[in-house]
Amino acid sequence: MKAPFLISLAALLAPPLLASEPVMFCERPLVAQLVAENTWIVEGVKEELSTSNCGHIGNQAFIATSNGVILIDSGSSPHFGEALKTLIAQHTSHPVRWVLNTHHHPDHFFGNTAFDKAQHLTLATTRDLMTRDTDALIDNVERLTGRSLERSSVALPEVIEAGDITLGSYPLTLYAMSGHSGGDLVIMDHTTGVLFMGDMGFYQRAAATAHTPGLQQWQEELHDLRALNATIAVPGHGPSAPSATIIDQTIDYLEWLDQRLSDVASEGLGANHALAVELPDTFSTIALAEYEFTRSVMQLYPRYEARLLWGAPQ
Repeated sequence: MKAPFLISLAALLAPPLLASEPVMFCERPLVAQLVAENTWIVEGVKEELSTSNCGHIGNQAFIATSNGVILIDSGSSPHFGEALKTLIAQHTSHPVRWVLNTHHHPDHFFGNTAFDKAQHLTLATTRDLMTRDTDALIDNVERLTGRSLERSSVALPEVIEAGDITLGSYPLTLYAMSGHSGGDLVIMDHTTGVLFMGDMGFYQRAAATAHTPGLQQWQEELHDLRALNATIAVPGHGPSAPSATIIDQTIDYLEWLDQRLSDVASEGLGANHALAVELPDTFSTIALAEYEFTRSVMQLYPRYEARLLWGAPQ
């Protein structure tokens, strides 16, 4: 682990804007929970996109540094981004200077334009997926949330490479992965021991798998992240927790799902047979477990059939 990074105490103690009332979004208060020194998570609801949650289902996190705020993911719309900006101002007087987008799903980067003074950054693979899919993602968000989004309201980030970086004078390490979406940025803050996983990690909420290049690849990358020995992890969905706890739960679910799909496809049975199973008790307390399992079978099972029955490459 790197040596502790010295932050200007006077700068971080500058008084934030006082809050006269809670910051509300979609008739719910937004709450920033402190997870480490100068580091907060804003947890989304453990639901799918809907009119009742207005799209706030993914997590955001922010780090207050002496040179400005580093925001990790910006939410599902410019309107949400504005509410998030107000919430951040209640905890630090420093402006958001950097926005890191972990992947191309709309609940993680559609709020970018609310932070028009900040530098937006992501991996090249992620930006390519954003460019390819943004119009379709806007259509889907509008359909599910009932809120319209102008095409011009979605700001695409600049490209940044994986490795050690310094934002202002604050060091981070970026990891390029692809297990969840095909382009996944994971961020390690060695100063605090916090690992920002994006949707590489789900906790107490079943993993969404539609864009995974492969469940086994996702598991392998999670094992790599476990070796970092981070203290706390911030998942893309669900509460923060010890890093090993989040990684292990995500791996356990993906491993079971992969085995279930493999077993049924190997027997030459159809998707309905894959669905005809009770979820293990281990996952009974995980939100959306039945829903995401059904989606995963519908989305992934044809790949398993093609590979295990017809010899198609994985």
